[in-house]
Amino acid sequence: QVQLVESGGGSVQPGGSLRLSCAGSGFTLDDYAIGWFRQDPGKEREGVSCISRDEGNIYYADSVKGRFTISRDVAKNTVYLQMSSLKPEDTAVYYCAAASFPSCGWVPGWYDYWGQGTQVTVSS
Repeated sequence: QVQLVESGGGSVQPGGSLRLSCAGSGFTLDDYAIGWFRQDPGKEREGVSCISRDEGNIYYADSVKGRFTISRDVAKNTVYLQMSSLKPEDTAVYYCAAASFPSCGWVPGWYDYWGQGTQVTVSS
């Protein structure tokens, strides 16, 4: 059974850090482009970062550039999102998603598989 499972969310003060994990089971994440999205209640799902299948292309939303880093661990079949200098506006449910085409992008409909999401709350 193909499954993506996010973990690592939680509550942190502004300026803090979290590392989100996206673990794949039933398929090899290295064969897919992986995207991280986030969604606040009442808002549209927003692309945060993505990494292409061959890691040749990595993209970040302007709102997180310089603060977030996406990476793969092929041996663990996991993709990470390291988040630093967190701000209250980063509060959202974070989702990872896998797309079967080589590149990646911000359109949720391009992605074939989604995780269940993990809550990130940044508050003092």
